[in-house]
Amino acid sequence: MSAASPVRLSNPKFIAVFVLLWLLLLYSASPPLQELLDYWLFSFLGIIGAIFANSTGAGGGVIFIPMFTELNFTEQQAIATSFAIQCFGMTAGAVTWFHHYHSQKRDLRLWQGFKRIIAVTTLAAMFGLTAVFTWQFASPASLHVSFSYFSLTLGAFIILTVYLLKPHRERSQIYLFDYIALILIGLFGGAVTAWLSVGVGELLVIYLLLRRFDINMAVAAAVVVSAITVWLAIGQVKSEVYWQVVIFAGPGAVLGGIFAKTVVTHMSATRLKLFFAVWLLISGSLGII
Repeated sequence: MSAASPVRLSNPKFIAVFVLLWLLLLYSASPPLQELLDYWLFSFLGIIGAIFANSTGAGGGVIFIPMFTELNFTEQQAIATSFAIQCFGMTAGAVTWFHHYHSQKRDLRLWQGFKRIIAVTTLAAMFGLTAVFTWQFASPASLHVSFSYFSLTLGAFIILTVYLLKPHRERSQIYLFDYIALILIGLFGGAVTAWLSVGVGELLVIYLLLRRFDINMAVAAAVVVSAITVWLAIGQVKSEVYWQVVIFAGPGAVLGGIFAKTVVTHMSATRLKLFFAVWLLISGSLGII
């Protein structure tokens, strides 16, 4: 049974109004418009990053961090700016996915643990992330090295699961073991997210896929958890944000977050995982070379 929604983010009228308001904001911005236009290509970075993030469950930092590293951002600027852009894109994706759940999936067996998975993982992630910022736990390695090995490990792990795990009927029941795993994923993923601007969403979606939950539900839950986590993080790093980039990439990420659900609902689980894994392997390899 479908539920009516007061706002459909994918509605063309909403998108047209959003773009118009975005252009008016640029026109009235404090810096000279010509100076801001030097950053207009970051709009496409925001769109691509958000589509990727919200269609796989990964944070947009998987796209943004390698790009910002190439542009010689400092580690603090790269992480903070990635968080700021994700506040736009992951939020749009989370709202779109949650509307999809509320209107089409709420009564389905395969989605019955959706809100519980989000609640448990988010609370743990908030604790892990806050602990890193409060007690200033340092990352084990530099951003460049940590991100590269994180990407390679996840990419290789996903490919192994695709070819080693045999097809099986999707499951919906959440057991005590799952709750314990979700807490650990949230704690560790929250800490990794504080260091890399990505982590908790990737770990959550991989775990849910390994446990054979519905692919769309896994992605949706990871997107919502990531969205909440980046909003908590941005308050800790906002002074390092490169706002000239965000003013273009952020609204672009909103559009990408809106369109992402269409992408994931038209791809098979195997293709989606392989696409995600190949990108991680490429970006991780380039970071080490």
